[in-house]
Order: sequence, then C-alpha cells, then structure tokens
Amino acid sequence: MDMAGFVSNLLILLLLFQNVCLGFRSPLSVFKRYKDTSTSLSSECLGSNQPVISFGLSDFALDIRMPAVTPKQSDTYLCMSVPLPVDDEAYVVDFKPHASMDTVHHMLLFGCNEPSSTENYWDCDEGTCKDKSNILYAWARNAPPTRLPKGVGFRVGGETGSRYFVLQVHYGDVSAFRDKHKDCSGVTLHLTHQKQPLIAGMYLMMSVNTVIPPGKKVVDADIACHYKRSPMHLFAYRVHTHRLGKVVSGYRVRNGQWTLIGRQSPQLPQAFYPVKYPVDISYDDILAARCVFSGEGRTTETHIGGTANDEMCNFYIMYYMEAKHAVSYMTCTQNANPEMFRNIPQEANIPIPVKSDVLKMMHGHHEETKGSDTSSLLQQDKKEEEKILDQETKDSDASYLLQQAKKEEAEILDQDFHIEEAVEWPGLDLKLGQVSGLALDPENNLVVFHRGDRVWDENSFDSKFVYQQRGLGPIEQNTIIVLNPSNAKLLHSTGKSLFYLPHGLSVDKNGNYWVTDVALHQVFKLGANDKEPLLVLGIPLQPGSDKNHFCQPTDVAVDPITGSIYVSDGYCNSRIIQFSPNGLYVMQWGEETSLGRSRPGQFCIPHSLALIPDLSQLCVADRENGRIQCFRLETGEFTREIKHKAFGRELFAVSYVPGGLLFAVNGMPYPGEAESVQGFVMNFSTGEIIDTFIPLRKSFEMPHDIVASEDRTVFVGDVHAKAVWKFASVEKMEHRSVKKAGIEVQETKESETIVEARLKNKPESRDPLKNMDKQHLVQQASSAGVSFVLITTLLIIPVVVLLVILVFIRWRKTTVYGGNSDGERKLDSSSGRILGRLRGKGSGGINLGNFFASHKGYSRKGFDRLSTEGSDQEKDEDDGTDSEEECSASPLPPAPSSS
Repeated sequence: MDMAGFVSNLLILLLLFQNVCLGFRSPLSVFKRYKDTSTSLSSECLGSNQPVISFGLSDFALDIRMPAVTPKQSDTYLCMSVPLPVDDEAYVVDFKPHASMDTVHHMLLFGCNEPSSTENYWDCDEGTCKDKSNILYAWARNAPPTRLPKGVGFRVGGETGSRYFVLQVHYGDVSAFRDKHKDCSGVTLHLTHQKQPLIAGMYLMMSVNTVIPPGKKVVDADIACHYKRSPMHLFAYRVHTHRLGKVVSGYRVRNGQWTLIGRQSPQLPQAFYPVKYPVDISYDDILAARCVFSGEGRTTETHIGGTANDEMCNFYIMYYMEAKHAVSYMTCTQNANPEMFRNIPQEANIPIPVKSDVLKMMHGHHEETKGSDTSSLLQQDKKEEEKILDQETKDSDASYLLQQAKKEEAEILDQDFHIEEAVEWPGLDLKLGQVSGLALDPENNLVVFHRGDRVWDENSFDSKFVYQQRGLGPIEQNTIIVLNPSNAKLLHSTGKSLFYLPHGLSVDKNGNYWVTDVALHQVFKLGANDKEPLLVLGIPLQPGSDKNHFCQPTDVAVDPITGSIYVSDGYCNSRIIQFSPNGLYVMQWGEETSLGRSRPGQFCIPHSLALIPDLSQLCVADRENGRIQCFRLETGEFTREIKHKAFGRELFAVSYVPGGLLFAVNGMPYPGEAESVQGFVMNFSTGEIIDTFIPLRKSFEMPHDIVASEDRTVFVGDVHAKAVWKFASVEKMEHRSVKKAGIEVQETKESETIVEARLKNKPESRDPLKNMDKQHLVQQASSAGVSFVLITTLLIIPVVVLLVILVFIRWRKTTVYGGNSDGERKLDSSSGRILGRLRGKGSGGINLGNFFASHKGYSRKGFDRLSTEGSDQEKDEDDGTDSEEECSASPLPPAPSSS
C-alpha cells in the first residue's frame, strides 16, 4: 500500500498544478500580442519599451508615451493615441507623469472612442477626438499632478467606457531640442479589472451667453444649477478662460451657505488642483461658479467662442460617486438663480495677481525671450491661445456637447429597459372628450386637457381659419382635470366655460396651467384654483400673423429659469414666438416649408414643444415634416434635427426627461406605407431610437400628446380614441447573459432561452485579424478569473478517480490473489504497471495521454504534449494537439492591494 499511496499523492500534486495552469494563465500572456505589435520607443528615449506591464492577476500598467518626437518650433502641440488593450471593463486608478519641465509646458490625457487620426502621432490642430472626449488627467509644470483617492477609478472599456486614450503634449520653448534629441514624454496609467466601489467623473460648469463690453473693468459671468442626483464627492477642480479672465471660483450652496470648492487664476497653469477641504454634493444643493473678466484694452464686444478674440468661462470638477449610482459626465450651462449671486463671497470678486515672469513661463517662454519685442511675444501667445482654444471649444461648447454624441448621462441611457403599457391602470376607462394635451404638475400628478363634448371636424373653420361654431358657446364641462398618476383618481378639475377648442397644455414650475385654444386663437395662463385667467395672449376668435395675433396656436412652454414664454404658432402660421414673463413680445423665428426638401427653421405645423433647460434649448415636433427640430432659447438659432424613417410622414408630439431621454409619438401611416403608429424613446444626445412601444389594450388612433417623468413613466393622449394610456419602464436586467461572437444568449428566470443578435454600437477595427486577436485576449483575460469554487471542483474529480483505482486495486488483491503472502509483491507489480503506463514508453515523465489512450473509449486528443510556444493560433489538425500556454509550477503571486 506504500507504493499505491505514493502514486496517489504524486498524481494529486501533478493534477493540481495542471489545473492551476489551466485556471490561471499568466496575466502577461493576456497582453502578449498587444505588446509585440505596439510601436517600440526609440532607443534614445529613457522610457519603457514595454507599453503594457502586468503586475498581478487583475492589475496592469499602460505606458502612454510620445513615440520619439522632435518638435521643430515653439508652441507645438502633438497628439498620439493608444487603444485600451482589453475589451472588458477596467478602471484607471492612478497616473504617473513622465515629462521634463525644460521641454514640456503641459500634458492632457483624454478618453474617447475615436481619435482624430490613426497616425503614430499628429499635430493637434487636427483635433484630439472625432467624438466627445473627456479629460482624465492634466499635468502642467509648477502645478500639482492629478491624484485619485483610494478606491476611486475612471471607468473605461466595456459597453460604456472610453476605448482610446489620446495624449496631448504642448512643447513650449523648443530650444532644448537644439541637439535633435527625441522626446518620449507621457504618462503611465495604473489600471485594474477589480470593480471599484467609487467611480470618478467630470462635472463641467460653463457660461454660454456672456458678453464683455469693450473697456468695462469688471464683468461677471455666473453659472448655477440645482443638483438632482445621488450624492457626489468633489476632489479636484480646474479653471479655464482666455486672456480676459482674472479669477474663477466655484461653490456649493446649501441652505444659503456658500462653501468654496476651488478658486484660481485662469492665467496660471490650467491643471487640476486638489480641493483643499472635502466637499460633498447632495440632492437639491446648488453648484455655482463665477468668472470675473475685464474688457479693458478691447475695442469691441467679446463673446463666448473658440478663437483668441473670444472668451470662455469653464469650471471643471472631478468627483466620485458610489458605483451603483455613478454618472460619468454632467454639465451645467445656465444660471438657475441670478439673485443668489448677491450673496456670493467677496473673494470671488478679487482677481488673483500673476507675476509677469510666471505668465511667460505659463506660455512656454524662457529667459531668452526677454529680449524679444512685445509684438513678437503677443503673436506667440496668440498662436498658442488659438491652439488651446480649439480643443477647449470642442470639449466645452454646448452645441458640440449636444451634437457629438457625448455619453452624457451615459449610465442612465445605457440601462437596459423597455416601455410597456401599465395594463392595471384604470385611467384608460375614463369618459373623456378628445384628449388634446397632457402635462405633469410639480407633484407629478397627471393633468389632462380635453374638449368635452366639442369635436374638431371639417365644419369647424372656414378657409380663413375663422371658427364657425361660435354659437355653441364655450365648453360647459371642466376641460382641465388632474388625476392621481397611480390610480387615475380625480384630484381636481377646472376650465369650465372658458374654451372653445382646447389644444396644447403645459404646467410651469409654480403649478400654473398654460393652454392654447385653436378656435379662440389665444394662449392662457391659469392658476390651479383660479376661475379667471391670469394672462391672455392673442385676440379672441381673430386669426392673424402679427405680434398680437395667433393663428391656431398649438402649444406653449415656459422656461423654468427665466420665465420666458414660447408659443408654437401653429396650424396656419409657421413660427415660434417668444414672450417675456409678463407677456411682452420679444422675438420670433421660423417660416413655412418651401417646395422640395424642408430646410432648418422651416415648419409645416409646429405642433408640440419640449424645453431642455439644462442645455437652454427648445425642441419642436414639426408635425407634417415628420421630424424634431431643436433651437437655442436665447437666439432661436437652429442646432439640430432628429428624423427617422420609422417616424413616417407625421410626428405629433415630443417630451424631454432630464437625464437625456426624449419621447415622441407619430401619426397614422398614409395608405400603402408601412410605418406603424407608435411611441419612441430616444437618446437626446445622439438622436438614436432606444425603444419603441405600443398599447396592449385598444390601439393608437391619433396619439396627440405625450408626457414622461424622470422614472420613465409615460402618458399618451389620443384625440380620436378619447383615451389616455399609461406606460411604465420595465427593466430587462433579470437575466444572465452569455456572449459569444456577437450573439447574446439570455437565460431568463423562467429558464426560457432567448437568442438575440446584438449589433454593438462601437467603432470596429479596420483590421479583422486585430479584432480576432482582441477577442482572444479578452478570452484569456477572463480565464484568469476562474473562481475558486470551479478550481476546487476540477481538483476533486481526479481525486475521486484515484480513489476508485485504489479500491479496484484492493478488490483485485483480495479476490484474485486471495490475500496470500506474495499478494503484496504482485500488488506492487500491478502498481508498477500502472506507474509505467503513466510514465509512457521511453519517457521520464508522466503522459496522461498514453495512460487514458490505453483504455478503450478515450481519445488521445489534447493530452500528448504541452506547447511552450504560447501560440494563439488554432490547433494543428495533423497531430490533433491543442496549443496551451506554458505553465511553471511556481507559487502564485499574491493579489495586489487596491491603490
């Protein structure tokens, strides 16, 4: 039995090491191909020539360096990109800069999905990224480096994170390159696959409408937004203006108390500076910032813009949030409460003096420039400023944020959900007239505007749009009803004997009702408990096109910040009109659609309005053109169009939800057309359709208005069906997913298997082989995460097999040899034969393939040899072997600690 015990122990040890090799491939192998195909740095550089360095099972370092460049002139901006070497989600937890203050003025590291160039490096005049980029890191001489708190990481890769890093290096004075040496400045990132409990993000506060009069000594640009999300903790800030900026300050305002986040001169190195004292932001706090400018020396007005003659007012905040609530990017571009800035701390108004020699160093000029004439210095500064501004503008301008598909509120938009009818809601059975308008009041109660016993038909108007049924008088029923959104219980009603033909409805932040009447050609403001209107716009029953008349106005919206009133006018006019909060005419824009393709700013029935206060925009459902058009609130300037084939020819209504969701409903298809009448959910930033929905009870006939709340509860009113549907968001996360080669197999709780082919919305490599390599790397990386339970299970199986063998040997001893005296010698011989089989012919090692091949029914395939070449190619079909990674039996390294 001694020999049998020895064999058993030996087999256990060998199988243990084999399973460890299969379960824990060396992390270095995960990055082997990436490392081999990466561009090597010049031997003249002192940096690493190993772009990816693994240290542990889940952590690795990514070296991002300029590829041995020699800038030829001062104030050169060079960019280069590095792809994230794995597809699965990772977290950047630390940065280590590599730069000489003698040669580099500053470095910025951006995260994005599509760099501006595919070259080894390029002039940053071409831009950094084609899509929206986030600043992850900033280094400037004489400024502290960016440091992430412990347990905090920037999320990259996976479904939502950036897939490329773009490094921008500004070389100020290039006199240091007279010896033609090569530069490899850059930054090393510490990344980990370990999920971080806290996720870092960026909050950008930016003024978009500041005007600086020429010669004016002090001009303030104020920004303020109410915070409406989960708590966040601030740890770094960065300021940015152009040459007129004197000081930028940021604050948290809570219960009237101002707490400083950061204050800095924008003329100093524009790196991220640590928040001096911890600042947390809670729901309903106010984030406020002020930029102080001086227009002295200018002869014309200075506006916000992207050239050296324009200005900017940006306050960046780095924050972290709990992972389950994390949002990676947020913006604030408005002033929610101008009056509050009367109480801003006095320090915000005091410029920070900057010495002239610091300014020169800031702009990359060394002592030898002192002899230069002033005009030359100014020209160099202006050139540098324009280069900086180009990227700052792309990163900051509100229209760019809107149009370039920034994953603003990405975590919200990427949640997998579907809108379905709430079939238990009893509101569908309410006895209503034609439902023309819907809104939610400040308590999120549903407000319905309907026509009672009145109907809009072909007899309602003459050819000049004059109402023909005035003799019927106003509608005798309450046309405005307020319902509990949960059970459809009637809470309040009003609007009796006021309206002839109701149409549009909205509710302002104070709970006032704003409605339009297409028969009266008027707009009304009603208090919730008032029987008489508080404000009336338009002349009753008189259509017109001047400043005092409407022609069948369709909808009205009120800016919650400024109180400005916007009216879509309408069925027989093609314009949007802005009024002051008191009802005074301000401006209008829009025109009738010309023959052929409709152009921006042209309307064919502007039918519904949706305000986007966070971006100071107004979106219009351009009904007969089947599209959504969006405009700047302040100027009426066109910003974008959203149009999809699925809309068909008509788009009736649009509604916006804070967080980046846009909801809409279309009209019935024309005869012979396939587009169905349905509701749409869209990503506001990209215009992409995320989801569509239809009712389960009854059917849409002419859905006329739509309204949605932040929890994605949606109500649709139908003017022909005389009904209101309620829809709710149903999360689609109650299943496990196994993804292979783009096919997602989903196992639901009921064990029903659904196979979906998902087209992932991410850029594809131009090289299919590179994609295959990348998939292979991910598979290898995932193998490193084999759970302890699985490994234990794999180890138990050979132990059970050995026990069976030993029992068999004992049984043979007792039955065949009868327990006689030389039974033990024969047992030893039997054990020796087994051991000989394990060793194989002419071999000094164990060959499991030969052992199992000697038993009928077992294949040698996969057991003949272990390749030491680390090949990623497919197996050689000639010899039937699988290529495996070489594995030594050295002890496993300890798991790295979180940093």
